[in-house]
Amino acid sequence: MTHRHIASAVVSAAAGAHDRCQQVCKKVSRRLLAFLFVCFVLSFLDRINIGFAGLTMMGDLGLSGTQFGLASTCFYIAYICCGIPSNMALARIGARRWIGSLMIAWGLASTCTSLATDATSLYLLRTLVGITEAGFLPGVLLYMTFWFPAAYRARANALFMIAMPFTAGFSSVLSGLILGMDGIWGLKGWQWLFVLEGLPSVLMGFVVFYYLDDRPQQAKWLDREEQQVLAQALAAERSDAGQGSGGRPRSIWSELLSPQILLFCVVYFCLVNTLAMIAVWTPLIVKSFNSASSNGVIGLLAAIPQVCTIVLMVVWGLHSDRTRERRWHLVLPMLLAAAGWILTALSAYPPLQLLGVCMAASGSYTAMSIFWTTPDQSLSFQARAVGIAVINAIGNIGSAVNPLVIGWLKDLTQGFGSGFAYAAILMILGALLALRLPIGGRVGLPATC
Repeated sequence: MTHRHIASAVVSAAAGAHDRCQQVCKKVSRRLLAFLFVCFVLSFLDRINIGFAGLTMMGDLGLSGTQFGLASTCFYIAYICCGIPSNMALARIGARRWIGSLMIAWGLASTCTSLATDATSLYLLRTLVGITEAGFLPGVLLYMTFWFPAAYRARANALFMIAMPFTAGFSSVLSGLILGMDGIWGLKGWQWLFVLEGLPSVLMGFVVFYYLDDRPQQAKWLDREEQQVLAQALAAERSDAGQGSGGRPRSIWSELLSPQILLFCVVYFCLVNTLAMIAVWTPLIVKSFNSASSNGVIGLLAAIPQVCTIVLMVVWGLHSDRTRERRWHLVLPMLLAAAGWILTALSAYPPLQLLGVCMAASGSYTAMSIFWTTPDQSLSFQARAVGIAVINAIGNIGSAVNPLVIGWLKDLTQGFGSGFAYAAILMILGALLALRLPIGGRVGLPATC
């Protein structure tokens, strides 16, 4: 056999392996992504519904903007503190049992937020929600690395993470309607909000116990060959990640304390500030330049940025995977979000202000879906569970700081303009730092993919 024939056979075999890996990944996507999407919808709904509850809760409980922001800060402090031990527990116990238990616990805690009577009780209840929900997102991000090779993870992350803008848009309409139930059975509208949006998480938690598999090797819906194709693709990546100089493996602590991982944390901190602002304050921001509108109309208007976000996330994630480029696919959406906040701050024309919020939401959520395709490439398989949780936890200090800072600035200036400037500055800083992330040029395909 000539060298040409040998080369042709090698190329043909590689193409066949790549096609087979694609088929398996599509099957995994169909099985997992829709289900995890629903779980994330419930998770994010219980996280952000306080933003809509605030439309009437602040008056009923006599809360200032600072106090209302502090309630979200309490949530994120608990979220930050519990994220790392929660991911360690998931790695030991398994995703099926751990994620199911978390959903039941946070669903009950979120439902009980309806019992808040003053600022202190609200702080306590939101802290409980933060403790119980802390492990879900970093846990699922870790779980995705068990099932999807890196070259397919941007589209997988995007399809999973559109749950965030979808929930924000869906909840904008739903929450506006639920607030209209004020007075039914003696409950305030915001109390109905926490009850009706918290209990579904409890029910879904029980479903998780029966639906998820911890690893591909345990999945009865994959045949033996499909399990082997996926295992080989993932094993090829694990052998390359987290190597020190000369190919020597590094200790877990040296990986977690490396300048590269700390840089990931800082970039995510800058990004999360805008994510938290969109999640918590969008209803009140829209209300600020549409003060005469009803809560139902505010809900519809607040849904518009989320629709734009869903479209951009899917298109951008697919483009990133097709081009196998990550760095500029992360930086450009961050700059788009910064431009959106600047437009919202400088304009006095409501349609332009709404356009700015659309840009900020679309850019920040799209950047997040791309961001989470990159840290695991700098971590060994052994350090991945803790590393992802560390980046998520430190980055989410921004979620703890943002509501308090924005609430304080709003009370100080009687508007959101200074808050928009604060978010824009951090997004520009984050984009500049993202240019230095150890992402590399293009994402390669595993040998079997």
